[in-house]
Amino acid sequence: MARWRCTVRVETEKIDALPDLSGTVVNFTVANDGFQELDGKIMPNISQILSQTPPAADGFFGEYGGQFVPEVLKPALDDLSFTFERYRSDPEFIREFMSLLKHYSGRPTPVFHCANLSRYFSGAQIYLKREDLNHLGAHKINNTIGQILLAKRMGKKRVIAETGAGQHGVATAATAALMGMECHIYMGEVDIERQKLNVFRMQMMGAEVVAAKSGQRTLKEAVDEAIDDWVAHADDTFYLLGSAVGPHPYPRMVRHFQSIVGWEAREQMLELCGRLPDYALACVGGGSNAIGLFAGFLDDASVRLIGVEPSGRGLASGEHAATLTLGKPGVLHGFRSYLLQDSEGNVEPVYSVSAGLDYPGVGPEHSALKDSGRARYVHASDQEALNAFFTLSKLEGIIPALESSHALAHAIKLAPTLPRDQIVLVNLSGRGDKDIAQIEEMVERGEVKPPVLGHVATE
Repeated sequence: MARWRCTVRVETEKIDALPDLSGTVVNFTVANDGFQELDGKIMPNISQILSQTPPAADGFFGEYGGQFVPEVLKPALDDLSFTFERYRSDPEFIREFMSLLKHYSGRPTPVFHCANLSRYFSGAQIYLKREDLNHLGAHKINNTIGQILLAKRMGKKRVIAETGAGQHGVATAATAALMGMECHIYMGEVDIERQKLNVFRMQMMGAEVVAAKSGQRTLKEAVDEAIDDWVAHADDTFYLLGSAVGPHPYPRMVRHFQSIVGWEAREQMLELCGRLPDYALACVGGGSNAIGLFAGFLDDASVRLIGVEPSGRGLASGEHAATLTLGKPGVLHGFRSYLLQDSEGNVEPVYSVSAGLDYPGVGPEHSALKDSGRARYVHASDQEALNAFFTLSKLEGIIPALESSHALAHAIKLAPTLPRDQIVLVNLSGRGDKDIAQIEEMVERGEVKPPVLGHVATE
């Protein structure tokens, strides 16, 4: 087992499950299986515990977050918060979590240097954090494993979830099957039609897929109906929320389980390049993959954090989901954050070619990062994302999810403006198998024309 030494000066308050180390310097032996030895005892990785000062007990990130829910849900949320705080630094819980990440999901996922892509655009070096290589093809399983283990400890027998592109639904169905739990997945009727493959995958693993038929029949409505189910069955049902949104403790909890992405990437970049990246990019819908990547670099001022939202058919068209670009603070689905809304506070319709990004809100930590200036949020159109989809496929033989393609679109726009010794790290949050049928139909209808790319000679 590979090990290395590190010295950490602890300036925080007492940390759960660790001795009071305030103001002292402690040497830890860190193992590459995600654990460390402290006085001969196996403990959770110190980087995960010290990753970021957690929000206050009320779940706010600055002015964003909180718990704006009916009274009937408060006991369920309080119970969940108590369970999460009890187990998040419990050695046995972490041991089981890390074991499933390794042996079930296949972590760690690698970082890959896109040499062909970097040469083609003749600028900064582009690297991918390969979350598409997780079991089931996306980052979502990091979170579903963590939450399903909490559900098991809470004695829940029934699990519900929302899904847009289907990746969270598939991951929830898989982990529910693994734990022998009843599973119901709420999915917008429009998304069911454009993500038929993932619907069948969920059903194969025993989940019931419930069509959300109200409103725009996409992700927002799937969340609405999942919450309605939870209100009616809170006593025996665990709501396994897929993004870093919702009432406290969900944003904090999802960030915690997804932070494995950022901490792995940080160590991998140091190993591969001898330094940290200059930029870390991820697509942003609700924001779970982005906050997972950002968690590893928040305290590194040299790393510029960029989230990429979907501008759809153009900001001026009104057909987009660029919440942080054009939204303003409001309350949706039990939390306060930036929100696309009209002058009367009504939620506006949203659109993206990607089923996983058409959500009118965004995780509260992203709103706080935007206001503080620590992260910058830009946007990419449908056409830019589709061009990036085809470009990575042809130049590197990697087919990205349409969600991830938005981040790639900005990377290939940014890279040519930077010196060749700069490093751009992109979170490839999922693979594009689920999107191929949709894109093939678009090509056949003449709505999409794959870009013509010149040959790139390998070195």
